[in-house]
Amino acid sequence: MAIHIRRRELIVTFVSTVAAWPLAARAQQSAMPVAGFLNSGSAAEWAHLVAAFNGGLNELGYAEGKSVAVEYRWAQNQIDRLPELAAPH
Repeated sequence: MAIHIRRRELIVTFVSTVAAWPLAARAQQSAMPVAGFLNSGSAAEWAHLVAAFNGGLNELGYAEGKSVAVEYRWAQNQIDRLPELAAPH
């Protein structure tokens, strides 16, 4: 399966991911580290990449829900929602 990502989508995804890091920094005060995953799309359309992300975590010795928590936030293709979703809840 070929993955075609337009330049704008790639930039938005990168910026979205970088914007999520403050969430992770605040959440690391808990016993389990928390990583933030912010994306402009939907969980369904990015499921294959989330699976790859989790595979990478496993390769590094982390297991989602056991040694690291991942907080996913999806804008459902509504880019204007990203600032709201990046804000701490």
